[in-house]
Amino acid sequence: MNGRVLVITGALGALGRVVAETALSRGARVAGLDHAPSTGRATPDRIELGGIDLSDAAQAKAAIETAAKHYGRLDALLNIAGGFAFETVADGDVATWQRMYARNVLTALNTSRAALPHLAASKSGRIVNVGALAAQQAGSGMGPYAASKAGVHRLTEALASEWKGKVTVNAVLPSIIDTQANRAGMPNADFAKWVAPQELAEVILFLAGESASAVTGALIPVSGRV
Repeated sequence: MNGRVLVITGALGALGRVVAETALSRGARVAGLDHAPSTGRATPDRIELGGIDLSDAAQAKAAIETAAKHYGRLDALLNIAGGFAFETVADGDVATWQRMYARNVLTALNTSRAALPHLAASKSGRIVNVGALAAQQAGSGMGPYAASKAGVHRLTEALASEWKGKVTVNAVLPSIIDTQANRAGMPNADFAKWVAPQELAEVILFLAGESASAVTGALIPVSGRV
């Protein structure tokens, strides 16, 4: 990570914070983007851009260009921003499907389209998306979420093919991430089986690093002990 410039979406969330802090500890420079308001934190190696709706192409492009201008280049885009909803098809609302598509697919699509010219100019441009194991076979109540994450998987594969030899594009597929929100939502679960944010961060940062030059188009399960 030493000296690499990373854009991290969802940087103020449970996973995004861990990825950002780990990358910074290893010498990276980070631009964190989030829908939540910025904390105002700014150091020579870190800037935060808050209040951004990345499902809007114009806002996503403006944020990416701000980060690229600030550091003079971009080496990796880590698309961590996203959302979750549990709703059956019959009893649910089409608005939930639209919201999941916007939060999971459009955020990754818009930032990737904006960042690709900068990443292609890097000697080792990387995109890492966050998919989901649940998208491989949707269970009851997982339709909207699984469908949107399946879209992330196909986006990953398409970009990897289109930019082969210029930018690597991969995705991690976690099972359940051990966050406070997930513990609150599933209080009777065995948390020890879940994927710790730090465990997932290690895989993401490997794919974002120079050592992963031969890996592209991969959908990598990170299932913990589930």
